[in-house]
Amino acid sequence: MTSEFEYITERKHSVGVRTPLLPIEEDDEVAAEIIKTRGASFHGSVFNLSCTVIGSGIMSLPATLKVLGLVPGVALIVIAAFLTDTSIEMLLRFSKPGLAFSYSDLMDDAFGKIGKILLQICVIINNIGCLIVYMIIIEDVLSGSTSSGVHNSGVLEEWCGEHWWTGRAFVLLVLTIVIFIPLICFQRIVHPIENELEDSSDMRAIVLSSVALCATVYVMTGLFGFLLFGNSTLSDLLSNFDTDLGIPHSSLFNDIIRLSYAGHIMLVYPIVFFPLRLNLDGLLFPSAGPLTSDKMRFALISMGLIAISLVGAIFIPTIWIAFEFTGATVGVLIAYIFPASITLKDPHGIATKKDKIVSVFMIIGAVFSNVVAIYSDAYSLLE
Repeated sequence: MTSEFEYITERKHSVGVRTPLLPIEEDDEVAAEIIKTRGASFHGSVFNLSCTVIGSGIMSLPATLKVLGLVPGVALIVIAAFLTDTSIEMLLRFSKPGLAFSYSDLMDDAFGKIGKILLQICVIINNIGCLIVYMIIIEDVLSGSTSSGVHNSGVLEEWCGEHWWTGRAFVLLVLTIVIFIPLICFQRIVHPIENELEDSSDMRAIVLSSVALCATVYVMTGLFGFLLFGNSTLSDLLSNFDTDLGIPHSSLFNDIIRLSYAGHIMLVYPIVFFPLRLNLDGLLFPSAGPLTSDKMRFALISMGLIAISLVGAIFIPTIWIAFEFTGATVGVLIAYIFPASITLKDPHGIATKKDKIVSVFMIIGAVFSNVVAIYSDAYSLLE
């Protein structure tokens, strides 16, 4: 649930800020009209926010339940949902006194320039990891994957057979050129959800509803995915859908499931890419003008990040490896430790005793999980 957490917290404070993916020309009346449009519905905002939250992590949940067991696994999902909602509520509340319009502004307000830079570094690492995971999932769906010496066929392999042009690297390169690059350069697809609301005070209820919806989807996916495939559940659940499910038209349903989720991942890709590009630009060029006003800087940063995620996806074999390192380190920092630390620092004296108790619990739990995860990662590499 933390893979798109940074996007929520980075963009939800942007009251009055309308930053498109590309500069808007003065005569672009359509774009200007879109930016002026307000009054998004409550349900529409919940749906949009939920689409950004439900990302690549959901495909590894059945494998997580296989390792932890059903009851502990479901309990951890519920706890994560509660802590995520608490973290976002803290960020919303503590942003108002300091007039912080982004997550990085809030860290700057609480901890100064060092805090802001630390957050930007974590966001860059986390979001690059997310983009790599997205690409690996799409590779698995279209070109297949190999786990423990067993090959799971992809959709293109099933339809066309094994050829060089159905291989992982070539397919991913084509998708990057044809789909990802146009998507991240399309100037009208990302606007702050809060800015679209007629009443921005609804944001708290929207976040709560979205987290509850996402937690339900996560539990159902993890539970039924594991029950369906049992001990044969793979780290990327979509790779399991190359076998006969024992129902009529099984092959058709398998392809629909895999291609539908791959399509969702392609559309979420630019949403995660957008704050990644902004944070990298802020880290490298803190004194420069707006990124959207410098086309050369915009293009170089965009192409560099795409190249990094493309190379990472080609050479990292499974999403499990990417999740182990990003989720076990910077993901937890962004989602839980930083918001709790801001609350404990309490630069404007608005934290309650309950806030501080919850923050201490959040930090202890996050640090413990980080230590265990890092130890597990290191141990697996040394085996």
